Amino acid sequence: MNGASREALSTAREALDALTDNTSVDAGKLAGELAAVTALLDREVSLRRVLTDPAQAGEAKAELAQRLLSGQVDGPAVDLVSGMVRSRWSQSRDLVDGLEELANTADLTAAQKAGGLDDVEDELFRFGRIVSSSNELRSALTDKKATASAKGELLRSLLGGKANAVTERLVVRLVTQPRGRSLESGLESLSKLAAARRDRMVAVVTTAVPLTDQQKQRLGAVLAKLYGRPMHLNLDVDPTVLGGISVRVGDEVIDGTIAERLDEATRRLAG
Repeated sequence: MNGASREALSTAREALDALTDNTSVDAGKLAGELAAVTALLDREVSLRRVLTDPAQAGEAKAELAQRLLSGQVDGPAVDLVSGMVRSRWSQSRDLVDGLEELANTADLTAAQKAGGLDDVEDELFRFGRIVSSSNELRSALTDKKATASAKGELLRSLLGGKANAVTERLVVRLVTQPRGRSLESGLESLSKLAAARRDRMVAVVTTAVPLTDQQKQRLGAVLAKLYGRPMHLNLDVDPTVLGGISVRVGDEVIDGTIAERLDEATRRLAG
């Protein structure tokens, strides 16, 4: 997002935090309503252009949003969307991207309030690994010919009763409303958003054998000191790395595996 949209989204995030801090607001219900508005504006291109038209007064756009949404969603969702359309957005699509982020954040807030945020983080990561290891499942979930309802039913059969309800909702929304993203990038974005709820970064740690609890704690402390922020570890066991450890934080990779050292030696010999 460019400057105007970044500022508008920052304001909307603060408004969401203020709403969900109120114990009378059901964060999970708010998430579902914001997701419904996201789907509406994603479909109705002309409507979102009107709601982000810089030539129109912010109050007029807010009143239009209130007329459209009142009776369809509850007051907190109406207030949040109305506040967002009062702001200036660089592109009309940025409003939809922002709404989608707020919907996901509201769901993660619901998980956090229920003490299940750690479970959601871990389940998102594990589901991503399952998808990456199964071409058949990935094809089924990304098949453009399959209906959204069929994909939703498949996911519910896989996750229902086995994962946190918030994990299930997030993954179902991502798969049934991909909005042009790959499944992998969508899952990674959700993982980062989940980590941000605790102001933590995410480190993907790959080892040949599982780490002990003591090793996990030590590694987490070292990475937190290195990056200056709390670190959530997503742990992946891959026997092909042979030994050592590989850590990926965002786009940065710290690789100390035997496989990588062997590859480096091979490259030097070949050179």
